[in-house]
Amino acid sequence: MGVAAAAGTPVKRGLWQKLKAVALTDVGVLVRGLDRDSLERVERVLLEADFGPASFALVERLEEVMRRGTLKTEAALRAWLIAEIAAQVRDAGVADTLRMAAAGEGPTVMLVLGVNGVGKTTQTAKLAHRLQRDGRRVLLAAADTYRAGAVEQLAIWADRLGVPCVTGQQGGDPAAVAFDAIEAAAARDVDVVLIDTAGRLHTQGNLMDELRKVVRVVGRRRPGAPHESLLVLDGTVGQNAIHQGRAFADAVPLTGVIVTKLDGTAKGGAAVSVRRELGVPIRFMGVGEGLDDLEPFDAARYAERLLAD
Repeated sequence: MGVAAAAGTPVKRGLWQKLKAVALTDVGVLVRGLDRDSLERVERVLLEADFGPASFALVERLEEVMRRGTLKTEAALRAWLIAEIAAQVRDAGVADTLRMAAAGEGPTVMLVLGVNGVGKTTQTAKLAHRLQRDGRRVLLAAADTYRAGAVEQLAIWADRLGVPCVTGQQGGDPAAVAFDAIEAAAARDVDVVLIDTAGRLHTQGNLMDELRKVVRVVGRRRPGAPHESLLVLDGTVGQNAIHQGRAFADAVPLTGVIVTKLDGTAKGGAAVSVRRELGVPIRFMGVGEGLDDLEPFDAARYAERLLAD
């Protein structure tokens, strides 16, 4: 049970507090080593935090180092866990994976993908803001023509950011909007076209076919496009994010993932699962509601936050 706050609201324990509660039951535990029951409890906590299959590998490694007696203090154990979790999500060429694509000539085309409800349109605007800060001229394309209000929402963001926005009629052809956006970008000497695609369930085959059509159309209009295909995943939905990711990867070659709602740690292990199961880099993580709350993914910072004391 959570500790009662002054106002009677339970205080949620972070991952490190939960791990200590199930494993470090007395001061002698680290000297004696974790027994099988303690390791299984650690594994359960990691599974509940959405680490998925990575939980088993992490506990196996923990058992090895505990057997060697190299972790003597809580601080040493926490530091070891931070390093191990960071290694699970870090890419060998981390600097390259964080650098957004830039076409050699003409506009760079980026698709933003994801199911309804993950904040895809908002993340598109935040990404546009980051690109602007890097000195790149951006055009938004409202190709989410199926969801009521999606076009208006992106147009409002475009006005706030001071960037052009190409729209179509509700229920219209998303591929046509994408095509028109690339045409407009070429005419206006724009650096980046950010296409907010229609939110869709990963089980909706007809909408996935529409997405494939968008990819074909932009590729014909702009050879080599899309230069980036970024999938937005909700970090709180657990293993369902993996199912979504696999379905999108089958439809479009993904270049990266944006994991949202990582401002809390209850389900923070989802990033580990995403990186392990999808095999594409996590480019950004959403840590709040503000325009600046889309951060380049930093494995060490992520692990530190996850295991904040």
